[in-house]
Amino acid sequence: MPLTNFVNWPQYEEYKEMFKEHFIMEKRDDGVLLVRMHTNGGPQLWSMELHRAIGQMWRTVGSDSDIELVIFTGTGKDWIIEFEPESWQPEITEPAYTRYEHMFIDGRRMLIAMIQDVEVPTIGLINGSGGHAEIALMCDICLMADDAIIADPHFLYDIVPGDGIHSCLVELLGVRGAAYAMLTSQRFTAQQALQAGLVSEVVPPDQLIPRAYEIADFIMKRHRTVRRLTSQVVRRPWKKRIVDDLDMTFGTEMFGDFCKTVEHSNMNSRDYFSGASSNLFHDGEHQKKLDAESKKTERSSTGE
Repeated sequence: MPLTNFVNWPQYEEYKEMFKEHFIMEKRDDGVLLVRMHTNGGPQLWSMELHRAIGQMWRTVGSDSDIELVIFTGTGKDWIIEFEPESWQPEITEPAYTRYEHMFIDGRRMLIAMIQDVEVPTIGLINGSGGHAEIALMCDICLMADDAIIADPHFLYDIVPGDGIHSCLVELLGVRGAAYAMLTSQRFTAQQALQAGLVSEVVPPDQLIPRAYEIADFIMKRHRTVRRLTSQVVRRPWKKRIVDDLDMTFGTEMFGDFCKTVEHSNMNSRDYFSGASSNLFHDGEHQKKLDAESKKTERSSTGE
């Protein structure tokens, strides 16, 4: 008899409860797990808490050998389109701690855990318009609602595009296409995303989950070890991209945030994705003051 025991990770019923504020989970008997982001049962608000929980979820689910495939999506008609202002206040009150502990660390782990810590196939479903589409695009297969629009709007907001979505653009569009998408904050309709090779299929919003289950059923008919090893083969380019790219670019983005302060809690991203207005910030006057203050970092005080 061995002298020690295996250390047990949380099982499904435990982590389903543990993550319930951020994800609604449904597991089939065959191990196919649906993970749906939400905030109070409705569309997910981008918060520091969700930002951390995504990486924690992938690492925990990835440790469960009873899970055989993960479908990851959001709730309602939105993807990541609105911020929870109160959650992002520490970016203002404790910027150094927040940008390291909650942005640099959590933001990297969010993607590293999904790519490195999960042994099973993944299907991402972009259920609506928004940013941070990388958390679906970097799944092995990605479906997109036919009325959704995605983009990397960081540069539009005077933020360095370095926290993950840029990695998707470089990997999937190539250097030239990614440079254009980042420097122009290019918006992609579902059909444009499909033609560009960003997503695998475009389907009506109400057919996203049923279609994902159809794909899951096909995958689940394959030998368990074969389908798991195949997921590692198709994921290898993402692993290389993350290792080569993410630490440096995320750190560059955070350095840029200290040079040009933009507060996540003030971003009006819904208008950007809907095209309803050119107003990028909820409080324009406040942003003008931040812009004026940030001018001091553009050149030295001596004019050199």
